Amino acid sequence: MTPADTSRITIAGAGLAGSLLALLLAQRGYSVQLMERNPDPRLAGPHSGRSINLALAERGRHALRQAGVLAAVDRFTLPMRGRMMHSEWGELTAQSYGASEDEVIWSTHRADLNLLLLNAAEATGQVELRFDHKIERIDWAQQTLHFSTQPSLPFEVLLAADGAGSAVRRAMDAAAPLGVREELLDHGYLELTIPASDGGEFALDPEALHIWPRGGFMMIALPNSDRSFTGTLFLARHGDSSFERLQDWTHQQDFFWLHFRDAMDKLPRLQADFLEHPVGILGTVRCHRWYHGQQALLLGDAAHAIVPFHGQGMNAAFEDCLALARLLEDRSQSWERIFQTFQAERKEQANAIADMALENYAIMRAAVRDPVFLLRKKLEHELERRHGERFVPRYSLVMFHRGPYADAYRRGEIQSEILDLLLAGAGSLEEVDFTLAERLIAERLEPLPAPPD
Repeated sequence: MTPADTSRITIAGAGLAGSLLALLLAQRGYSVQLMERNPDPRLAGPHSGRSINLALAERGRHALRQAGVLAAVDRFTLPMRGRMMHSEWGELTAQSYGASEDEVIWSTHRADLNLLLLNAAEATGQVELRFDHKIERIDWAQQTLHFSTQPSLPFEVLLAADGAGSAVRRAMDAAAPLGVREELLDHGYLELTIPASDGGEFALDPEALHIWPRGGFMMIALPNSDRSFTGTLFLARHGDSSFERLQDWTHQQDFFWLHFRDAMDKLPRLQADFLEHPVGILGTVRCHRWYHGQQALLLGDAAHAIVPFHGQGMNAAFEDCLALARLLEDRSQSWERIFQTFQAERKEQANAIADMALENYAIMRAAVRDPVFLLRKKLEHELERRHGERFVPRYSLVMFHRGPYADAYRRGEIQSEILDLLLAGAGSLEEVDFTLAERLIAERLEPLPAPPD
């Protein structure tokens, strides 16, 4: 069967990836049925546990640009030009993200973005939305979806964007093992609220992603368009400094006074946040195979969930959506061939960003406090200024460029070796041998390829 033989595509999951995919496919003339296990968020409000602010980088912005909605999205995004580090003693240290002023990442609210994409998809007239459809079982022989509270429905082809706990992935794996690895992190997260000041202004610098790095754990805060901040505490689930030790207000308050004293006056809802917000689970999902014959395909978190420490979960999922939509512009190939091509294009990239996200947690919670790290970042930016056609920091390659994640990972490894050589014995930029730097970069790094279309 080919897309030309298909009257309607079913998408499981009406979150960010599912909604964008539905929009992109509708714009290409496909009829889409978009199913979601939760109630319509436009009526019931966003469901709990998924309201962490998101970092929208160039990869995600490009996908939204291609879908024609970026201008609308930018009405509620805020630019973050760098990190603002908060020490244990309340000292502030700003670290720019990029080498130029236009290299910023954008704070966006998950619920607002989801609503915009749902409305845009529905407005095409090609997308049927079905909420409160929780998949319980899939009959692959009869190509039928069975739900917990709704009548069963047939499907022709099923695209699964139903998140890290994907019901479709479980059903696919039961029918023919996918080689799924679920790697839970021993840290969890708790969402916190930093409201606007009494005067209605931002309580912190609104053009920064704020980080309180404390070695084994950290807190971050991202700005919102209503001048509040969404904070998140990342902490071990068990052990000496852990969520299991913060079971009452006395311990919670003592912990924050000890580690985040400068933020206490900005967290008036701290006790309520501990009572009302569940501790979230963090983990990585990897699958050896992403598709089931010509019937179903996994994408986004359903195929490759990652931890949030590089701000790329949404951006990688949006890249998936755009890649699949482009493959579906050719309706002559079989679904299975399309699925195979999609997996071949995206799987290596998904594994690379999963690894980089895990590595970035150690950087965010600890390394950013190290003077050697700060010198390393200064040298990276200086080398990019001098040799930007070949040397671009790995972080910038991920956040501000759209080349393959795997290439960013490989180039990053080479660049790290170069930095090690240049910083051996150097305590400042003035002590770096830039003649050696020029030779090493010319020898070890190919020129960066042109940006993809």
